[in-house]
Amino acid sequence: MTVGSGISVSDGRLNVLGETILTDVKDNVIVTPATGGLLTNGAFIGVHSDQTGSRRVFPIGKLRDLRFMCVFRFKLWWMTQRMGSCGEEIPYETQFLIVEGKEDQSSAINYVVFLPILEGDFRAVLQGNSNNELEICLESGDPDVKEFDGSHLVFVAAGSDPFDVITNAVKTVEGHLQTFSHRERKKMPDMLNWFGWCTWDAFYTNVTADGVKQGLESLEKGGIPPKFVIIDDGWQSVGMDPTSEGAIADNSANFANRLTNIKENHKFQKNGKEGQRVEDPAMGIRHIVKQVKDQHSVKYVYVWHALAGYWGGVKPGLVETGQYESKMSYPVSSPGVDSNEPCDAFNSIAKNGLGLVNPEKVFSFYNDLHSYLSSAGIDGVKVDVQNILETLGAGHGGRVKLARKYHQALEASISRNFPDNGIISCMSHNTDGLYSSKRSAVIRASDDFWPRDPASHTIHIASVAYNTVFLGEFMQPDWDMFHSVHEMAEYHGAARAVGGCALYVSDKPGQHDFNLLRKLVLPDGSILRAKLPGRPTRDCLFSDPARDGKTLLKIWNLNDHNGVVGVFNCQGAGWCKNEKRNLIHDEQPDTITGIIRAKDVDYLPRIAGDKWNGDAIVYSHIHGDLVYLEKSTSLSVTLKTREYEVFTVVPVSEISNKVAFAPIGLIKMFNSGGAVKELNCEVESSGTIQMKVRGCGPFGAYSSVRPKRIQVDGQEVEFEYEEASGFIRFDLRVPEEEMYLWNVVVEL
Repeated sequence: MTVGSGISVSDGRLNVLGETILTDVKDNVIVTPATGGLLTNGAFIGVHSDQTGSRRVFPIGKLRDLRFMCVFRFKLWWMTQRMGSCGEEIPYETQFLIVEGKEDQSSAINYVVFLPILEGDFRAVLQGNSNNELEICLESGDPDVKEFDGSHLVFVAAGSDPFDVITNAVKTVEGHLQTFSHRERKKMPDMLNWFGWCTWDAFYTNVTADGVKQGLESLEKGGIPPKFVIIDDGWQSVGMDPTSEGAIADNSANFANRLTNIKENHKFQKNGKEGQRVEDPAMGIRHIVKQVKDQHSVKYVYVWHALAGYWGGVKPGLVETGQYESKMSYPVSSPGVDSNEPCDAFNSIAKNGLGLVNPEKVFSFYNDLHSYLSSAGIDGVKVDVQNILETLGAGHGGRVKLARKYHQALEASISRNFPDNGIISCMSHNTDGLYSSKRSAVIRASDDFWPRDPASHTIHIASVAYNTVFLGEFMQPDWDMFHSVHEMAEYHGAARAVGGCALYVSDKPGQHDFNLLRKLVLPDGSILRAKLPGRPTRDCLFSDPARDGKTLLKIWNLNDHNGVVGVFNCQGAGWCKNEKRNLIHDEQPDTITGIIRAKDVDYLPRIAGDKWNGDAIVYSHIHGDLVYLEKSTSLSVTLKTREYEVFTVVPVSEISNKVAFAPIGLIKMFNSGGAVKELNCEVESSGTIQMKVRGCGPFGAYSSVRPKRIQVDGQEVEFEYEEASGFIRFDLRVPEEEMYLWNVVVEL
């Protein structure tokens, strides 16, 4: 018998906290207890093997009749979710797996997490086979890197709270590998707290300096000023090799192009002309950055670049880039990736090759690029196409070694040149990078927002939510841009309000829905961002809200003094494992009824205080009403396909003399409760509530009695009170200062 803490292999069974999770476990499977971690119920699974080779697959044991949720890479760059109940349903390239145990006699359920990790120069992932066996696939990415230890390939952890188990499991692996940092230990860039605009869908690679100004001016005129801008692909100096085959996507990116100079192209030079270069830095990208910051009150400007410089890397043999010693390399993807969705971008790069900067020179490359950008006033970078590194490991000691070299150089340059930790990681859903990230704090959480693909919108929301269960332990997930004028705009906007993420649109100039944006953005350009990565509620974790025809997706998050739950009907479309692409599988999904409960906000008791009795106020954004929910009761919610609802969930505070109070927040905003920054219900003068509140517009609260008076910054204000529901409403004017906190006093 091999024993780990709470985890053992005995008589061919993997037992976790006394419950069998895998049967027919192979004799060569070993369990090593975790030491010094946060989990008492955690251990590493590995294998004894005399085999060597750059890719090996090891069956572990059979998984049957237990519900699971996993996230796997459906294409080279991105993950999505899959639910099932047996081993054969686990896809290739599974990077995270959580299994639901069965209820015991006390109705308790244990959740078992499997984290395939890095060991030496090898990367492990999970997959299933036709015998319902869970397998470990181990790869180095270099035919010459063949020898491995095999004792610490997958970390397994268990407990009664799935979110705590996942967090503590990742933190334990953090201590074991010491190559990455958990999200909680990373500096979050301030741009997350402001509204932004991205140039991508507005202009694609045809973006110009004038286009950037047009986009900002257009939003400002409607009273929604962007405080950050991302200048996406299209600003760099790039070109094709004479022998390359062009691969221009429908969004005008040419994957065959390579970087020819670290400085901007003529479109971003003052009075620039194609084919000519102005060397005066003041005439370069600095001129447009200075304009947008001086004339449009933009706080942060980010620009796009690929991890390798551009899609096709850095062009070898040029005077301008010769010091980086780039060489032509030809990517080779792994069999697991090849078995999933094909990718035009990868196929182009594989055919035309990539100019890979010498790993020993890559810090100089990043530092030269970023120091130039920083000197021009740029505050950060969106670093895209990151997973391409895993296909280039041959001759470099393997994919893990190459990724770590590049990521260490990238993060060192970011730290030196962008002090606010200005980086967004993109196309980066592989564990090579995740387990090598010590500083990067923001990660795009799913495939792109595809405005013209009807199948993609519900898929996008569901994928981000489930990917976040894993990704949110490493970085703050970014839900991508969206369009404020679009048939699914409110759906996307509501999801971002509960996601705890950056909020930015990619509207074309003049095409904006300001009524929608005002539900997300305050007049000073700030947003009411929730505190955590938004994740599916516990009762949604193992149900499939895209395919099962009966489940509503609920996403929960926390504010300082309340919770928020977004509810979405995502049924009807999903990634098809047979056709290897997103498909609408049901043109007319049914209307679905579900329930909302206070306990859907998993961590609500942590902010409610010890005296909370479990009662809550639930405020509906769509209907504009509130319901008093006693502990363990629920409220029904019915949604048609592609409909949504957002609920603010507020613990009820019992004041003296059995008076109850609960502040909701700015009731016209999606995340109403994000406005309540401080709350004191236990003041000396009996029956007085003190709050600090952000923003402007109608403010709502619940009170079991009519207030005697309400004061804002010492001035009494008029209010409405509904006797039947206890709903209080009063208005907050637009403050003169950014991020201003109103002092609100309610006397009961």
